[in-house]
Amino acid sequence: MSKRYRTIWISDVHLGTRGCKAALLNSFLKAHQCEFLYLVGDIIDGWRISTSKWYWPGEHNRVIRQVLRKSEKENTKVIYIPGNHDEFLRDYISEHNFVMGNIQVLDEAVHTTNKNEKIWIIHGDAYDGITRHHKWVALLGDIGYNFLLWSNRWFNDIRKHLRLPYWSLSKAVKHKVKSALSFIFEFEQTVVKEAKKRRVDGVVCGHIHHAEKKIIDGIKYFNCGDWVESCTALAEDQQGNIEIIHWADIGHLGANVVEFPAKGKGKGKGKGKAAKITAKALTKAP
Repeated sequence: MSKRYRTIWISDVHLGTRGCKAALLNSFLKAHQCEFLYLVGDIIDGWRISTSKWYWPGEHNRVIRQVLRKSEKENTKVIYIPGNHDEFLRDYISEHNFVMGNIQVLDEAVHTTNKNEKIWIIHGDAYDGITRHHKWVALLGDIGYNFLLWSNRWFNDIRKHLRLPYWSLSKAVKHKVKSALSFIFEFEQTVVKEAKKRRVDGVVCGHIHHAEKKIIDGIKYFNCGDWVESCTALAEDQQGNIEIIHWADIGHLGANVVEFPAKGKGKGKGKGKAAKITAKALTKAP
């Protein structure tokens, strides 16, 4: 039986890459219902579409179909806030709302919880100095990060054969690196500073692949985490409380779920191709 929340936030799914834990995400979406579903950026990895590393097995299609099913059959309001990896969608956002099927696409949003708290929702790349001002450095970092995810995948394949639960090697490494911890701290401080300017009670973001829930300088700070390492989401219950769901830890799912094999790799030609693929996927009936 599925559990119902008022609101669910997910980010950094990176559909189109081998690192995406689509099978786990599908099990999560199937197990939960909600009134509001926020897709907080980097849902589809547009950086891979124009390369030979584009990877789209059937399990990735199932994620799209589950989101559509929620918007069309479960009366869930779905809001998609693009990030830097699916920034091609931002080109189609104007002063008017951009809608794909029943999915509303916005640069940012403000959500009111059942506690009547105003929560500002952004992906977060606009407050990451490296992504904003030195994209080539971000691209180099992306290469190294993908190697870490590749190592993580092999590491957990071995654990699965040993009947051990999923454990994020890449997350553990990242938490041991001082520069990574410093980057996370600076990102959180920058986002919270902007939230205070906007006079909101809290902020939900993604981008840094680090699930978090805490109060910083009087502002409630939440980060969705990701679906390539930790497999986490944020959820608001009917009382307005927001919690982190660590889905890979529930029932040792990470050790038992097997990704479907790829049915082929796709190649694109940049933003136009990416937008067409995304629009087609999001507007196709489940």
